[in-house]
Amino acid sequence: MQRYKHALQNREDAAKKLIDIMPMHKLKEENWYIVAVSKGGLELGKYLKENLKNPLEILFLEAIYAPHNAECEIARVSETEEIVLNEKLIDSFEIQYDYIYGEAHRKHEEDILSHIYQYRKGRPFPSMEDKVVLLVDEGSETGTKFMTALKTVLTQKPKAVYIAVPVLPRDVLEVLETFVDDIFFLYEIDDYVETSLYYKNLTEIEDDAIEKILEENNR
Repeated sequence: MQRYKHALQNREDAAKKLIDIMPMHKLKEENWYIVAVSKGGLELGKYLKENLKNPLEILFLEAIYAPHNAECEIARVSETEEIVLNEKLIDSFEIQYDYIYGEAHRKHEEDILSHIYQYRKGRPFPSMEDKVVLLVDEGSETGTKFMTALKTVLTQKPKAVYIAVPVLPRDVLEVLETFVDDIFFLYEIDDYVETSLYYKNLTEIEDDAIEKILEENNR
């Protein structure tokens, strides 16, 4: 981990380095749809597209935690109500599936729908059918965000799906590679700790910044 600590200055720096290894001509010519799977990923996507006219969107996701443990993520739900489960944790803690699906519904109704109305003014996530999709995030600790996004997008039958992520664990990379056409990354790390350690400056994305990015993209 120490080797990669602060390997990236910020999201803009990460985007510039990703651009150097990505087929930007294909991204432009095929009009890839850039889909962020987090708020930080949305800012990264903004820098990735630079002055291109590629559409940029965010797919809202919410984590579901174990009962009585607000730090143990056992599942994740998307705004289209697709759910990805961590079966090992669920079995280990003997968590009832009724609890998980109940929490997924609650998270969707209370959190995700409010995000959709706040940031997209009620506009639903667009269909990815027959589109080339690029999923982006600033990092990936467990791969759950990407897996939930993949489950959501793949059900819509896209033409192709790619991932762009500056840093991720080696084992997560190996899993994700089986589901996508290609992954563009800078560092694959064996002893991955948390994404913020690999950036010198990883600031929180404010609400108005998210609204501004989405408004500029949809003009």
